[in-house]
Amino acid sequence: MTARVLIVDDLPTNVRLLEARLSAEYYDVVTASSGPQALAICDSQDIDLVLLDVMMPDMDGFEVCQRLKSNPRTQHVPVLMITALDQTSDRVRGLEVGADDFLTKPVDDVQLMARVKSLVRLKSLTDELRARAMTGQQIAVEDALRAMDRINTDGGVILIVDTDLRHAERIKSYLTPEHDVDILTNPADAVFQVTGAQYELALVAMSLTEFDPLRVCSQIRTLEHTRNLPIILVADAADKPKVVRALDLGVNDVISRPVERHELAARVRTQIRRQRYALELRQSVNNTMALAITDDMTGLYNRRYFDRHLGVMLSKAQELKRDMALMILDIDHFKAVNDGHGHDIGDAVIREFAVRLKRTIRGVDLACRFGGEEFVVLMPDTDFRQAEAVAERVRQSIADRGFEVGGPRPLMVTVSAGVTLNESVTDTPESLIKRADVALYRAKREGRNRVVFDAA
Repeated sequence: MTARVLIVDDLPTNVRLLEARLSAEYYDVVTASSGPQALAICDSQDIDLVLLDVMMPDMDGFEVCQRLKSNPRTQHVPVLMITALDQTSDRVRGLEVGADDFLTKPVDDVQLMARVKSLVRLKSLTDELRARAMTGQQIAVEDALRAMDRINTDGGVILIVDTDLRHAERIKSYLTPEHDVDILTNPADAVFQVTGAQYELALVAMSLTEFDPLRVCSQIRTLEHTRNLPIILVADAADKPKVVRALDLGVNDVISRPVERHELAARVRTQIRRQRYALELRQSVNNTMALAITDDMTGLYNRRYFDRHLGVMLSKAQELKRDMALMILDIDHFKAVNDGHGHDIGDAVIREFAVRLKRTIRGVDLACRFGGEEFVVLMPDTDFRQAEAVAERVRQSIADRGFEVGGPRPLMVTVSAGVTLNESVTDTPESLIKRADVALYRAKREGRNRVVFDAA
């Protein structure tokens, strides 16, 4: 199924009509006849879109929408309100409680499907970002899920594209001083205008003189940094066919002329909030990924990342019949450093050791902090001679120059290393680590500050 859609309406006839239309397009349809039932379904199932009737007994659509948007589990689910009400104040109220869009009864099938496709795409993008965030540390996940609550929609940076300066100035007056608004009267310069700028929303008039507004929207979306820029079309009633096409192409929202200032303000706030939420999610994903795979003290990859990457690289080496080397390093007498100089100095030694290690190994080599004062280096396409050269170069970079870590004199540090090579198709990540570990302990027993290859 392309998506799961929940239809909420207390009239069975309305439900059957919408269900038949969506099922014909292969959507998975779930139905509810009341607000409380809809909330329970959304809380227990993965819903991609809610088609919500406004006029229902006991709990109307406005309250249902408000509850959905205040629940961290469901606040990202798009809500398309379907109503017989056609007052601007009703649309504004719906937008204020979090509705993503409106359709007026009787529902036009073409508009319905265009809006459904547009909002399902939005949900899919948000789901992807949330799923990535879920792979990291729980604290980062919780921050991402709470991001919507922290978002302030003031100070949006908005571009109006309209060849009618008088109309553009009126729209601008509705949005200032709450937002920073620029006007572009020559749509041919749209790409130039948005290049390098930090716009959070574009308002594009459908009535552009000698320019196709959908072409303007498409050109804006060709740039990498504006690919996800929200776009609201300002349309007349006669523009309905193009509006349907625009929504199908991914335009975010449409507002009809004559533009009512409160509805415009509400729609703008909705789009800016969504844009800033997506930005926070992306930043959270990046931060979470960094936290998940790197060691915060040294900036090297961590044990979790190494264990997974070793399996991938070993399989590749075995499949292509290529050499691969693995080196485990342990700082000599590190306990004496901590006991004699304090843990602050010990931490400084580890950080400096990591710096020298990264500086000394080759670009293709992967360095990780294995834990404590132990490190590991994975060397792809590396035979005995090359591995020996890398290992000895690392050993010398540590031993030849003292560590400036805050004491009265540079602290002399040495390292022992055990190295092994990928030998056969029967090797496993565990067998490689074990052989390198055995070689490391031989280096320790034989006097430290040396490199030993496993005897296998």
